[in-house]
Amino acid sequence: MRHFLPNGQELVIRLPKPNDAAGLLANFQRMTRETDFLLFTHSEALDLDLESEEDFINTYLDTPDQLMLVAVVKGLLVGSITVNHSGYRKKAHIAEMGIAVEHAWSNLGIGRRLMTAMIRWAKEHEGLEIIYLNVFSTNEKAMQLYRNFGFMECGRLPQGILQREGHYADLVTMYRRVKP
Repeated sequence: MRHFLPNGQELVIRLPKPNDAAGLLANFQRMTRETDFLLFTHSEALDLDLESEEDFINTYLDTPDQLMLVAVVKGLLVGSITVNHSGYRKKAHIAEMGIAVEHAWSNLGIGRRLMTAMIRWAKEHEGLEIIYLNVFSTNEKAMQLYRNFGFMECGRLPQGILQREGHYADLVTMYRRVKP
């Protein structure tokens, strides 16, 4: 899917390819350096390697119940969205979503476009009824994006996240039905 950003640049949202591993790894490592809203720390992200990133991409490409989309601008991978299915039959109707966009590319509608593409996929995916996610309570901007897409808060784990400066944040669970 091709889109134009407010800055005039072209955004491509597509399935990843195995040769995107280096770009996806570099993107993830940049994001863990610039934000504290991801579960991985920057040092943990630096422990990842190209082979594990290729395996990570192939897991999505080989599993029809899961989705990964990447956001690319001028050949640079700047964000991604994933939908993960647990594999358990009793949870076959639900899947967990994760999304991240680099800070330098925020406020350009990339997250909104990734969310739109993911919801479209989820609605077309037979058997999938509910998408849920976890978000830090301190990430109000992300929570507002999710609310704009119909996600509702359904629970909190008080002090579920220890952030960089030693402060705790609640881990908030939000969900959205994609089928009645």
